[in-house]
Amino acid sequence: MVSNTKEQALEAAIEQALTGLTTEAIKAAGGPDKIPADDLVANNGFERGLPTDFNAQYALDEKLFWRFLEQTQKPELTKLQKHNPVDWQRKLLERYDRLVKKHGILHLLKKGLPVDDAHFHLMYPAPLASSSEKVKQNFASNIFSCMRQVRYSLANPLQEIDIVLFLNGVPLVTMELKNAWTGQTARYHGQKQYREDRDVSQPLLNFGRCLVHMAVDTDEVYMTTKLAGKATYFLPFNKGHNHGKGNPPNPNGHKTSYLWEEVFTKDSIANIIQHFVRLDGSSKDPLRKRTLFFPRFHQLDVVRKLVDHASRQGVGHTYLIQHSAGSGKSNSITWAAYQLIETYPVSVEVAGGKSIEQPLFDSVIVVTDRRLLDKQLRENIKEFSEVKNIVAPAFKSAELKNALESGKKIIITTIQKFPFIVDGIEDLSDKRFAVIIDEAHSSQSGSAHDNMNRAMGQQDEEEDDQDKILKAMKSRKMRGNASYLAFTATPKNNTLEKFGEKQGDGSFQPFHLYSMKQAIEEGFILDVLANYTTYKSYYEIEKSIAENPEFDTKKAQKKLRAYVERSQQTIDTKAEIMLEHFIPQVVNAKKLNGKAKGMVVTQNIETALRYYKAITRILAARGNPFKVLIAFSGAKEVDGIEYTEAEVNGFSEADTKDKFDTDEYRLLVVANKYLTGFDQPKLSAMYVDKKLTSVQCVQTLSRLNRSAPKLGKKTEDLFILDFFNSTDDVKKAFDPFYTATSLSQATDINVLHDLKDALDDVGVYEWHEVEDFVKRYFKNEDAQTLSPIIDVAAERFEHELDLEDDAKVDFKIKAKQYVKIYGQMASIMPYEILAWEKLFWFLKFLIPKLKVKDPDADTVDELLESVDLSSYGLQRVKLNQTIKLDEADTELDPQNPNPRGAHGGDTDPLCQPSCPVGGFA
Repeated sequence: MVSNTKEQALEAAIEQALTGLTTEAIKAAGGPDKIPADDLVANNGFERGLPTDFNAQYALDEKLFWRFLEQTQKPELTKLQKHNPVDWQRKLLERYDRLVKKHGILHLLKKGLPVDDAHFHLMYPAPLASSSEKVKQNFASNIFSCMRQVRYSLANPLQEIDIVLFLNGVPLVTMELKNAWTGQTARYHGQKQYREDRDVSQPLLNFGRCLVHMAVDTDEVYMTTKLAGKATYFLPFNKGHNHGKGNPPNPNGHKTSYLWEEVFTKDSIANIIQHFVRLDGSSKDPLRKRTLFFPRFHQLDVVRKLVDHASRQGVGHTYLIQHSAGSGKSNSITWAAYQLIETYPVSVEVAGGKSIEQPLFDSVIVVTDRRLLDKQLRENIKEFSEVKNIVAPAFKSAELKNALESGKKIIITTIQKFPFIVDGIEDLSDKRFAVIIDEAHSSQSGSAHDNMNRAMGQQDEEEDDQDKILKAMKSRKMRGNASYLAFTATPKNNTLEKFGEKQGDGSFQPFHLYSMKQAIEEGFILDVLANYTTYKSYYEIEKSIAENPEFDTKKAQKKLRAYVERSQQTIDTKAEIMLEHFIPQVVNAKKLNGKAKGMVVTQNIETALRYYKAITRILAARGNPFKVLIAFSGAKEVDGIEYTEAEVNGFSEADTKDKFDTDEYRLLVVANKYLTGFDQPKLSAMYVDKKLTSVQCVQTLSRLNRSAPKLGKKTEDLFILDFFNSTDDVKKAFDPFYTATSLSQATDINVLHDLKDALDDVGVYEWHEVEDFVKRYFKNEDAQTLSPIIDVAAERFEHELDLEDDAKVDFKIKAKQYVKIYGQMASIMPYEILAWEKLFWFLKFLIPKLKVKDPDADTVDELLESVDLSSYGLQRVKLNQTIKLDEADTELDPQNPNPRGAHGGDTDPLCQPSCPVGGFA
């Protein structure tokens, strides 16, 4: 006899996994009582619901609904019967129907059903580790059931839904099943059946009456919370495979068996109801206008794994969650924040001296620059928590303390204020924290780091959120009373090393991954590289379509040749090339229903201003078919005239983002601002005249990847014309993030031994001087007692040792390397070598005193090429006045010897009056 590969077999497999029985086996045996005990298999504790017990008018399994109430809440039923002796059942059902239409089933499952002076629980919540025996017994009294071939329609009594899952007779999940082996798929046929063949006016399929509707086959699962006919939008509920869509092969069964074996367990369903599913919007809004959120698989998975790890391993860990754009990070962060404040240790050992009946974390701190996240967190927590006012902002250490004392469990702060919060965590050593870092890229403001960039000689090199977070953490000795969870789509090497999990081969991997590849394949973002073109390729393409009547090739080729063949390219020429593409191919072609927009990415603010003027002139000559905006931070002088963004655009800098969203403006010219954290789904074209590398390249080009289903945005609508970078360079930048990011190996800590030995041997300082300096420094002595120690060593370096210029350069560079490496490693190392720490502080203040000069060079930077560092395990790469360590990819700024953030610039920190204590920060 051949295997049964039809849809019915999948139904039976799910039913058996949930209940231990199948309808087919019961029929064959002559009834459930005839099934031998040996034939019952392990199951998830579900009962079999009978289709004859389904009440289509109220969308309830009436038999199990009444049984649950009678077994668990008999006194409340007695109250209702006393006042309504004849029609008490009808009254309860009508009250249920009225409230579920108004609030949705989620509300009733959480809040219960009030009828007259009685109140009924429709679900008992899952117990915590510290819960009483009564709570555990109540949960065990819940009735989970699975019903096949449910005749749900009052209008068409023969129409059936394949499977419905119930809790105490209340429907939770509907499923339409397909079998890929018979050519029927969930992706197409299952979704089509819900959209076209199911009557959404029937109670079971009304919005809010169930939590989720799923199209399932043996390979894939898709879900929706709102059936709306042909407008129904399904999301994948798949694990992902090879960092892409779909599910991995399952050696023990169907690829989708995780759905009924892992997700549809009693504990799991209760957890999803209590801690994940939420109804967005105000209770004052009609139910049909609200949104019901059910977690995607990776969101469910990451939160559960974080909670499980914390409950078993305790506080003091770091987690890197690498989730691509399109992953729903805001919801994942919200769910994680709420569940972490209710995470309990599994044992006294994990609790670290505290009771297992106390939550592991006193508070969860969310570090973000998303203005909406604060509001979103507050609103979402209301859906989950009985205590409403548990969310508060904190921007100073004192505010953190006040928030904790007033019982705030979730505290919101910004990335700019994060250093103050770290100080507050250190001060509150008796408290425990989970710190969730939301890398939202604050480049829309961008002015905070302008002074620092100028000091580094890199005015347009922007310090992003990852840099700020790592700087704050590296500048302090992190205590073990906090766990740090970093959410980012594009982690840098240093971020991976700080937050990632170290593998057996020395590499670092994220704790959880939802890759760019999976997000693209699942349709949440678009593949920006699909239509990436360099100017050279563009030129060749233009030549190849010379006969295309839709394109004015003569004019375009003339402009392109002027750029390609002339030795001196001009911004005017490139601006014309951009508009020769943008106007006919984007604007006139009415891409995205005529709303498509473009971005011009330039090298720096001056270039951005010149591009803006060039584009404005060309558009004026063409009758101004649309307007262009510019975005940059601060003020910039060009050709003797000072410009600001507000003055050029004609309105406040804060309005730029909203103005660009209107139909009036179609192009935005930028340098650094808006290259990260800017979500504008109407962006479909980008013109790049700027060197882009690594993370910055991925973040910049990904401005185009936001999907816009209402505008019909597709991958083929995207276009990138790059005047600066090569295809190979861009591909190389994207490769690590397309699937997963892995750092080859950790910084070799032993290089510090080598550097220290080399520095000691020169004799610039005596070790007793280092000891004396550090002792005085940490006693907060006045700077006047410290300067002589540093000055003596500087005098030896300058005169007494008779060092050659090359030797002086060698010493200073090695000293800077030592300070940089140790500053980075100090917050990562699980051990401390006291001598390293002492030398770090001594060198940090000695370096600015070391004067180096050479007859053939004016600056130290020009001497770097003459110094051989290879014998110390270092390889020098001169890029934008930086030295990079080969394997760690760490930068040494020759003009900032202090990586820990106490002072910037090559100035004398001993003489700075702004320092709060003894001349030191």
